[in-house]
Amino acid sequence: MRDFWKKITDKYGYPKVFMTMFLIILCILAVIQKQNLPGLLKDSLVRVGMNGILVLAMVPSVNSGTGLNFGLSLGILCGMLAGCISIELKLTGITAIFTAILISIPFSAVVGYLYGILLNRVKGDEMTVGTYMGFSIVSLMCIGWLLLPFQSPDMIWAIGGKGLRTTIALAGKFAKVMDNFLSFNILGEPIPTGTLLLFGVACVIMAIFFKTKTGVAMMASGDNPKFAAANGINVNKQRIIGTMLSMILGGIGIIIYAQSFGFFQLYTGPLMMPFMAISAILIGGATAKNANISNVISGTILFFALLAISLPVINKMMPEGNLSEVVRIIITYGVILYALTKVGGDN
Repeated sequence: MRDFWKKITDKYGYPKVFMTMFLIILCILAVIQKQNLPGLLKDSLVRVGMNGILVLAMVPSVNSGTGLNFGLSLGILCGMLAGCISIELKLTGITAIFTAILISIPFSAVVGYLYGILLNRVKGDEMTVGTYMGFSIVSLMCIGWLLLPFQSPDMIWAIGGKGLRTTIALAGKFAKVMDNFLSFNILGEPIPTGTLLLFGVACVIMAIFFKTKTGVAMMASGDNPKFAAANGINVNKQRIIGTMLSMILGGIGIIIYAQSFGFFQLYTGPLMMPFMAISAILIGGATAKNANISNVISGTILFFALLAISLPVINKMMPEGNLSEVVRIIITYGVILYALTKVGGDN
């Protein structure tokens, strides 16, 4: 039994094994409590679709050698800015979503390039610097959201007429557009087909990228920088490309997240979002030095299904407290702490 347990944990990692067991226990409790299982399935799929691309954004960052992207908030801010521009242009529906995505790409690419240059100057401390950078820029943008010259009455404060509101509602603009695309019902619950398909397409594109010459060079740079440099690969360039890709995916990811959520949460909204994505990919079996598409898919399903199911189950067990939120915090930061302890010393 001990050998079997060791074999399983060595192959999949402790976080993935324990979270799978925890999810199975929650599912059993949901059946015992006679919870709405189709509803829980739908909520799980919605969370998977809306968060999937944000989790995917960690892959190029990790594989290029800059580690887990704690500075993903910068890309998220670019996506939010692009989304607000789309609303300002009075676009709606799928046109608004893809316009926002197209606008976010150059914004995120420029930010990723500059951020990549910074990371090349602080090698070995990328994750620490990324955390501080993300917190700093999100705080700075709290001023920016007040000063940007948007005029749409759907976004600016009603009193004073200046500055963007804390919450930008997307109803009547592009809320649920991808969720409803090709949607169908299972046991009376709608499935967010379009959002899941977009997540799947993004995963396929990223998998193909890592088969290209640039993708292979990037993985070599992240795996063994000295060996890569000895073979003529510009390691710093690959790190910058990985950071740019991560930021671009972050910008696209927040637009998909927002259309499913129904709102843009500005100001301090993006502050902690990278931590959810980091926890998900770590639960999927990734490390601070290696990540792949299977880690993204399995981690996103496990982590966000767990969150969707734990909320009603734990609240029904202990309705007098906010235990489900406590569990979410423990899982989110506990998994990150575990992963950072496994990074090891400087090689």
